[in-house]
Amino acid sequence: MHRNIIVGQSGGPTAVINSSLAGVFQAAKDLGADKIYGMRHGIQGLLDGDYVLLTDYIKSPMDVDLLKRTPSSYLGSCRYKLPPIEMGKEVYEQIFTRLNELEIDAFFYIGGNDSMDTIKMLSDYAAIVGSDIKFIGVPKTIDNDLAATDHTPGYGSAAKFIATVTKELILDSLVYDMKSVTIIEIMGRNAGWLTAAAALAKGADCPGADLIYLPESTFDPESFTAKIRELVAKKKSLVIAVSEGIKLADGRYVFELASEASSVDAFGHKQMQGVGKVLADMLAARLGIKTRAVELNTMQRCASHLASNVDVTEAFQVGAAAVKYAFEGKTGQVVTLDRVSNTPYQCITGCQDVHMIANVEKTVPAEWIIDDGTNVSDELINYIRPLIQSEVPPMMVEGLPMHLNNLYF
Repeated sequence: MHRNIIVGQSGGPTAVINSSLAGVFQAAKDLGADKIYGMRHGIQGLLDGDYVLLTDYIKSPMDVDLLKRTPSSYLGSCRYKLPPIEMGKEVYEQIFTRLNELEIDAFFYIGGNDSMDTIKMLSDYAAIVGSDIKFIGVPKTIDNDLAATDHTPGYGSAAKFIATVTKELILDSLVYDMKSVTIIEIMGRNAGWLTAAAALAKGADCPGADLIYLPESTFDPESFTAKIRELVAKKKSLVIAVSEGIKLADGRYVFELASEASSVDAFGHKQMQGVGKVLADMLAARLGIKTRAVELNTMQRCASHLASNVDVTEAFQVGAAAVKYAFEGKTGQVVTLDRVSNTPYQCITGCQDVHMIANVEKTVPAEWIIDDGTNVSDELINYIRPLIQSEVPPMMVEGLPMHLNNLYF
């Protein structure tokens, strides 16, 4: 059967987003797709006519394996927000004209919440105009905040990186015989799944982070200072994990205590910046001790050298499942991961209506946040731990990881 597909990536990348792309590509080939197109820079690239035949760049099983191990978004990304259908008919007409010119049968978008909104809008428009093109969302986000799925590809590898770095920073903080506080700033606007991963650092060889603050709980600077003062009296060195999006009782982000200036993206999201430094400076001024802020920033999402094998495997599986569902005739769906068992860990793929997922944010359950909002429960740790298991070793060349970068370089 004649079938052409097109795939794009959107939003912030992850260590395994390209494993999902590899899954889409390989499944499409195995199921007999005629042409496999890739949008460069997501839906914005499609609007600009910027797309390629992926078979011109992914030519062998070795290329597929390299792609699975390559960080960032191989096709490039965007943060383009589609207008409401009733207000932007010309945009949708342009998109569908391009898709029809390419004789596209199925459209796949690998991304997070905003990307699933794109799938929702396109599938809704397809229904309005009677288009047979299938639209399937492939989940991706280190934030782990997509609804209707147990977890999201990308999260496990980011969690593994965060837990590893937390352990290393705890050891580093003990080097000097002096009182000190290290603040680790971890991504997470409204959901604290990433910051919660710092709790995995605790074990037989590591005492773990002293305090963990998630954005689901209100942050009180006075209570925070009092807890640090109490702990500093007992310990030489403290390591604190905080989400970049922690908020005050009045709804302001804590980072805004330093500056009200903050840019916003196309989806109206404020750009997070500097909460670790705000807290470190505050403690230095109030307690007169040595402080340091460590912002993990984009390292959380690009550390493919420490990718979780579970994460890489599941990312590939959701990409492959998306093609299977589309070729079975499904549309307006998002691939999900459904946990069957925790011990032993087992997860299967499913799919859900995109309307249940787009613009719905999954946050850490209140019962998993303990000790007056300064720590997380064993239930949360047990939820995360299976997702970080095993490793996918990089293919090393002259001492460095090799990546598939031939689309841009």
